[in-house]
Formats: sequence, C-alpha cells, structure tokens
Amino acid sequence: MALLVAGLVLFLVTHLIRPFAPGLRAAGIARIGKPGWMTLHGLASLASLAMIVCGFVMARDSGGEMLYTPPTFMAHIALTLMLIASICFVAGLLPAGHIRTRLKFPVLVSVKIWALAHLLANGESYSVLLFVTILAWAVVLRISLKKRIASGETLLPVFVSARYDIMAAAAGLVLYLAIVLKLHEWLIGVSPMA
Repeated sequence: MALLVAGLVLFLVTHLIRPFAPGLRAAGIARIGKPGWMTLHGLASLASLAMIVCGFVMARDSGGEMLYTPPTFMAHIALTLMLIASICFVAGLLPAGHIRTRLKFPVLVSVKIWALAHLLANGESYSVLLFVTILAWAVVLRISLKKRIASGETLLPVFVSARYDIMAAAAGLVLYLAIVLKLHEWLIGVSPMA
C-alpha cells in the first residue's frame, strides 16, 4: 500500500499548492514561465495518478484489511449516487445551465459524490484510504474556492440556457450507463452490478 500512499501524497501536494502555498506557485511561474509550470504540474499530476492506480491495484491484489462491511443495500445507494455524480460531472463541462449555476463547481460536487458513494459500498483499507483522501481534498478545495470567489480571484459561472441542463442529464445518463455496464469492469476489474 506504500505506492498508493505515495501517489496520494503527491496528488495532494500538486493539487493543494494554489490554496496553501500560492507564493510557491507564483515563484515557480516566475522562474520557468506559466507554460513550464503547467507542464511540470501536469507531469506530476499524471505521475500521481499512475501511482494511485498501480498502488490501488497492488493493494487490492494483496488483499487489504476490511475496516467495515457495508450492508448490501449500500451498493444500490452508491449506484444511485453515481448517476447524480455523472450528471454533475457533465454539467461542469458544459456552458452554464441551472445545475452549473446552482452548484457553482459541479465537477467538484461530482468528485465528492463519487468518493462518498464508494465509501458507502467499500470497506477495504485501501478503498477507504483512497476515497477518504479524495473526499477530504475536494472539501478543502471547495473551501479554498469559496475564499477565491470572495476575493474576486475566481468568478462564478453565469447562466446561459436551461438546454444545457437537459444535455447534462442526457449525456450524464449515457456516461453512467457506459461506466456501470462496461467501463468500470474494464478499467477497475470489478463490475458495479456484481
């Protein structure tokens, strides 16, 4: 599980620099330029993702300790939450409809729902470590974004049209079905319907 922990630490370091060490970010941009900083950040992010995925698979294959055993009905709740998360995710990629303007940061909401849904359905130590870390990161980032909104550094999305809500719901449903029926098993090795 050491690789999973290292990947999560790298993920947190690279994704919390802006809220916790804005001076470090500014100094990095001043030294190597914004394109250089973005490239370095992107490479570190990809490395953290690869470490998390490999570490998770290795931990799963070696068998982790069960911290809790979720009741069977939690899997159904998790599946329902994942439909909501899929719609929120797509809404965050489209121009603003009601979903995006009300949630402000729907991709971040999607990540929080995703992490919570997986915590409800998985009690293995490596799963809990991954999903609690990602959930905590999303909460911290949301608090940071709230401060950036108050200072005027970040702007809230402006409503464009309700048709983007319909598009988000339709595309979110397609994404959800693709994940549940095939992608989750293909990428993760576990069918959520099993």
